[in-house]
Amino acid sequence: MKAIVWTKYGSPDYLKLQEVDKPTPKDNEVLIKIHATTVTAGDTEVRRLKLPMGLGFLMRMFVGLRRPKRLTILGQELAGEIEAVGKDVKRFKKGDHVFGSPGFNMGAYAEYKSMPANPEDGVLAKKPANMTFEEAASVIIGGMESMHFLGKANIQSGEKVLINGAGGSIGTFGVQFAKSLGAEVTAVDSTRKMDMLWEIGADEVIDYTKEDFTKSGKTYDVIFDVVGKAPYSGCINSLKQNGRYQLANPRISKIIRGKLISKKSGKKVTTAVANYKTEDLIAIKELIEEGKVRSVIDRCYPLEQIPEAHRYVEKGGKKGNVVITLGHDK
Repeated sequence: MKAIVWTKYGSPDYLKLQEVDKPTPKDNEVLIKIHATTVTAGDTEVRRLKLPMGLGFLMRMFVGLRRPKRLTILGQELAGEIEAVGKDVKRFKKGDHVFGSPGFNMGAYAEYKSMPANPEDGVLAKKPANMTFEEAASVIIGGMESMHFLGKANIQSGEKVLINGAGGSIGTFGVQFAKSLGAEVTAVDSTRKMDMLWEIGADEVIDYTKEDFTKSGKTYDVIFDVVGKAPYSGCINSLKQNGRYQLANPRISKIIRGKLISKKSGKKVTTAVANYKTEDLIAIKELIEEGKVRSVIDRCYPLEQIPEAHRYVEKGGKKGNVVITLGHDK
């Protein structure tokens, strides 16, 4: 089968289209013919080993000191069709259309991928009936990250929620999830994303290149900082009493400050890493089929152009998701 192989750390040029062995599913696995995958900011960080809190060094120790060995195919999201099932698999059958994430094992930059079928062993579910493979592949990471943080915030109907970095893969789902809970949502991002943010349901949009929301004097019940770049003290001061600050991608200093603030005030800071669960993916699927949530796709590339897709994502500023199509007949 064809796959994009991660041959060296660093440049997108080290992602090479190669022929590799097609996987054979184990007794508890399914073999998925991949129709679509994505390139996330996280994929580009892993490729370069530019990860926070020393994780880059730890990953190099695991993957390979000089070059990738234990993990050679990237890709965290996929949607496709089940081609074969192991003898112990009960949840799926051949021909089912599915979407999910192989997690740290990655491997979605390929024509086929074997994944565990049991919900406790992996994140895999039947694809939403009202989505294409491309749309479904765009759901998993952004959707589950957003559901994790906003779930921790315990949003109530009528509360005011601000999402900073609302125009990316996590933020676009965050806007829609918060709206589905009855919140009044303010979305913050760059100029080129303003129209899209209105389209997915934001009640107010702020262009951060023109306005600093932390200096407006407005306060919110929940602030979800997806990119982790808003002024920390400004965000805390922009919370109402008993407000919740959900902080993705935090530095260690912000984690420590958050614990202190949570202990000394009525405001709560959440920085915990999301734990992906199949039950969460199924909950997102239900929202999609109810018409409450949809994917936002910026661009699509064929498999062989994944290096170019990485370059585009690294520039920053993508709207929602960047999708890779595999070229299988649908």
